Amino acid sequence: MFALVTEKAYERHRRHFDAFDNEGHGLQWLRLGDDGQLHGPTDAHPEVAWLSSDLFFGGILDRFFEIVEGAPDFLWLQSAAAGVDLDPYERLLSRGARLCNSHLTAIPIAEFVLRAVLDVFQDAERWRTAQADSRWEHHNFREVWRSRWLVIGLGAIGSETARRAQAFEAHVTGVRRHPTGDEPVDAMISPDQVPDALPGADVVVLAAPATPETENLVDHDFLSAMKPGAVLVNVARGKLVDDEALLRALDSDRLDAAILDVFNTEPLDPDHPYWSHPKVVLTPHSSGGGIGRWDRGAELFCDNLRRLLAGEPLVNEVTSMQLPTDLPFVSSKDKQ
Repeated sequence: MFALVTEKAYERHRRHFDAFDNEGHGLQWLRLGDDGQLHGPTDAHPEVAWLSSDLFFGGILDRFFEIVEGAPDFLWLQSAAAGVDLDPYERLLSRGARLCNSHLTAIPIAEFVLRAVLDVFQDAERWRTAQADSRWEHHNFREVWRSRWLVIGLGAIGSETARRAQAFEAHVTGVRRHPTGDEPVDAMISPDQVPDALPGADVVVLAAPATPETENLVDHDFLSAMKPGAVLVNVARGKLVDDEALLRALDSDRLDAAILDVFNTEPLDPDHPYWSHPKVVLTPHSSGGGIGRWDRGAELFCDNLRRLLAGEPLVNEVTSMQLPTDLPFVSSKDKQ
């Protein structure tokens, strides 16, 4: 069996791959270099592949999918991403291949959310400015303690965020269409109860997938119902937010801040008003950049590869029913 990985991932996690060689599975590794060249047995086609995190930034994602989709006997793809909104996924599933996603970035995204909210609550920019000016200046700030959070979407990211907010003794209300009963929140509501919960929330976190139901979820009515001085955080997808409505709400002084890591169009246009808006905290879709995801990704890929070889159920397997509809192909230049 031939397995496709990037050269970078192979070198970084060589000990994991050496273990397969020692176990005698008969795997042979095809390694995709940063230059798009494939290293390994001549004319070999992969049967399994790992779409590792580095592919989203290296400029060779298109080449990776070209190799995978050109493999006549391809069986299984392990993705390092949670999102399943890439068009090649649908084509692979339609031809009988299997797909697994990951929740490797839930931990760094949750840490990002808490750090960003604390930064806004504490008005930390005032300290940075005072330091730059050599000024000894005190100011008061908001506390997360006993603040009220509304987390929309309680998958891996929403759940990890909720746990961390509760550690600060915030009250967390979770929103989920199909609750399991073990969500790490103080209260659970359904999506149709969100309008009633918005007036009491100091922080609203968007962690739901982009679907027809969630597109433009944050519109004029949503924003008008939010508590004055609240903070909106979007670590989900840009499609959940009506940009024009959000800008109007920020200009009206209703919201204290919008922490945005995702956008309707990425990269964000250099002329977009978000860049210069004083109430927008903007990051380039990089809240999931914690380096711990690399080892977690390698461990999941190897665990699932062993499961595949043993005929056991795979972790985080995705079916065609879970894919969003009307998928445009997204290249490595457009999306992480």
